[in-house]
Amino acid sequence: MRKIKEALRLCWDLRLPVRQTAKSIGVAASTISDLLYRAKVAGLTWPLPESLDNQALEALLYPAPAPSSVKRPALDMEWVHRELTRNKSVTLQLLWMEYKEQHPDGYQYTQFCEHYRRWSKRLDVVMRQPHVAGEKVFVDFAGQTVPVVDPKTGTVSQAEVFVAVLGASNYTYAEVCPSQELEHWLGAHVRALEWFGGVPKVFVPDNLKSGIQRACRYEPDINPAYHELARHYGAVVIPARSYKARDKAKVEVGVLIVERSVLAALRNRRFFSLSEAQAAIREAVCVLNARPFKRLAGSRQSRFETLEKPALNPLPANRYEYGTWMKERVQEHYHLEVAGNHYSVPSELLGQLVEGRVTANTLEVFFRGRRVASHILSRGSGEIVTNPLHQPESHRRYAEWTTDKAAAWAVGIGPSMVSFVARVVASKGHPEQARRACLGIVRLGRNYDRERLESAAARALAIGSVSYRSLETILRYDLDKVAVQRAEIAGAGNHSNIRGPEYYRSTEVRPC
Repeated sequence: MRKIKEALRLCWDLRLPVRQTAKSIGVAASTISDLLYRAKVAGLTWPLPESLDNQALEALLYPAPAPSSVKRPALDMEWVHRELTRNKSVTLQLLWMEYKEQHPDGYQYTQFCEHYRRWSKRLDVVMRQPHVAGEKVFVDFAGQTVPVVDPKTGTVSQAEVFVAVLGASNYTYAEVCPSQELEHWLGAHVRALEWFGGVPKVFVPDNLKSGIQRACRYEPDINPAYHELARHYGAVVIPARSYKARDKAKVEVGVLIVERSVLAALRNRRFFSLSEAQAAIREAVCVLNARPFKRLAGSRQSRFETLEKPALNPLPANRYEYGTWMKERVQEHYHLEVAGNHYSVPSELLGQLVEGRVTANTLEVFFRGRRVASHILSRGSGEIVTNPLHQPESHRRYAEWTTDKAAAWAVGIGPSMVSFVARVVASKGHPEQARRACLGIVRLGRNYDRERLESAAARALAIGSVSYRSLETILRYDLDKVAVQRAEIAGAGNHSNIRGPEYYRSTEVRPC
């Protein structure tokens, strides 16, 4: 369903052609055409209604088909293609008539042609790529790196060089990055777009791991964060096919020019920070863009300003914020771990696979494309951040019982219970211990009335045994109904077998 919504966005919102949309999504163009037809029949418009979830959308677009008992004979597409290419006079109409002679119950002419067109699109075709102003930007890392010396230790690290080239004007952008990791790859895109002052419609990267999770000629799997960046800027990612350098010839030439005109010119300079290297590269790139063409009038700079820049889409109001994506199955504690801290998700999702997007300050959790939780990231370690709405009802009731609430409950029982609860809270070394003890005291109210609770609390205070277990024992054995004896209050100090303090004050030696 994510690809279906993306196809509708690209066709209806960005107004991309069907073929470009198909390449971006990784499906056949006929599939996109069929999807648009189904959406039109279903009466859908863009943007889709917020109340329309994935299941309802799928039911509208793909209702359960009626079972069909008719089976058509299989088509030999290789024979059809071979006959068409062997003789230019052979047509699909003639081949269909020969096919129907052998298979009278076979496909009709329209379906015969449709099946062949779908099959023929898989054939390899080499064509010259037209570059429309404002349509594509080609991006890649250069093969050469820039050495950067640490001034404190003298250690030399190799900085990567990111290159972006606009298709119609050859206007070039370059910068140094610490590595080719996803964070630096996306950050370079953001700075390149700000350098251009606008956004092209299509990003054309190579199949590097930072941008493409799984390279495939027909259906590449784009990194979710890269896909999100494209959505933020209203663009689309159409990666070059594997082992097809012609798909990104612009950036291949651009990388070569940057290596020869920029990096080679700076080969004898020593850089002690990335910012120093970036300043030098930016100066050299400005000279490159201002250099006149040899066979064309003007320069990259002049063609960009007159041809390319007016065709670029405007930058959005907010800059893209990098976020990493994670997938995790919700365990019985209904919390996800991020950087040593735990954050809650709705307990109804136990056992479900959810996606999390982590930025510098926030965590967003998604289930089937819908956001189900959002948290501000904690700066501590080992902390548990729980939204009460995510808890089961029983857990919520337990968490709501604080010592203050227990003290308020004691007021309704009587003064002895108020004193009893206050002494229990003061006797505990940790707030959680006090809360659990108070919860146990409050739950005794389910089985005993207010008078007995007050009487039991008074007895516990009188004998100096202030604890939940003491109160529970008094109530269980009906000791609250028995008068408190003097011996219980004074303890065992007056027992006849106890010598007493006078015995020990005497200095007289007594026989053992």
